[in-house]
Amino acid sequence: MTRLKGAASGPLGKLWKEVLEPIVFAVVITQFVATLVGVDGVSMMPNLRDRERVFVPKYETWLHKAGVGDFQRGDILIFKPPREVAAQVPNLNKSAFGLWTYRPFLIKRLIGLPGDRVRVSGGEVFINGVELDQSWTTDYWRQQGCWDTQSDLANGATSSGAGVLPDQEEITVPGGQYFVMGDNRTAGGSEDSRLFGPVPLRDIAGRAAAVVWPIMRKTNANYDCSAGRVASLEGESVLNWRALGRPEGFGVLKTQLTKNND
Repeated sequence: MTRLKGAASGPLGKLWKEVLEPIVFAVVITQFVATLVGVDGVSMMPNLRDRERVFVPKYETWLHKAGVGDFQRGDILIFKPPREVAAQVPNLNKSAFGLWTYRPFLIKRLIGLPGDRVRVSGGEVFINGVELDQSWTTDYWRQQGCWDTQSDLANGATSSGAGVLPDQEEITVPGGQYFVMGDNRTAGGSEDSRLFGPVPLRDIAGRAAAVVWPIMRKTNANYDCSAGRVASLEGESVLNWRALGRPEGFGVLKTQLTKNND
């Protein structure tokens, strides 16, 4: 009996199976299920180091955008800076071979939710009048001798240093937006919401859930404050795979804010 060959066995079927199907599958997985993102720079030191790779569950973001759940204070987010200010800040507006410009993805920690009043003074952060325990990062910068408490960014929720936002010691985060800051608390260590304002939900790509690369890392990173880079890595090598949970200070903050609202 003669059998008819379906399209799947013809040239188009072969093209789909060998070329297009893997591409479509990869796009669907990375856009809607999960992906890996590389850390570029030191703005999240000491908790994330340059060239580490983090796991991002993309499905969470799509659920949040559909109104199911929300990001929480203390999460580490991957996002693009707000479009309206990116064009005014050179580091937030990159060029691709001189043919077009784009907003690079950034990685920072979520500090303020929609409706929160965020105040920054002397390097300390206050949410709705309650001081946030930042020891997960400030202990390191104190030890390195370069915790910034004097600059405009250390004394304002927004700063006019880049000519984008007015100086404000306190800001109320608009609905549907999030206030983010880098863990690097040296002078000029992070370009974040203090410079470009809160980030809209539409510009958030996802939450960094775990570090997956490199497999091992040195326990100690010595930071060169004047150069703005890691000077040396020392100590024993330990397994680098780790979940990126929310620092304890955010749990304490949430408890205090709940008490204040009762």
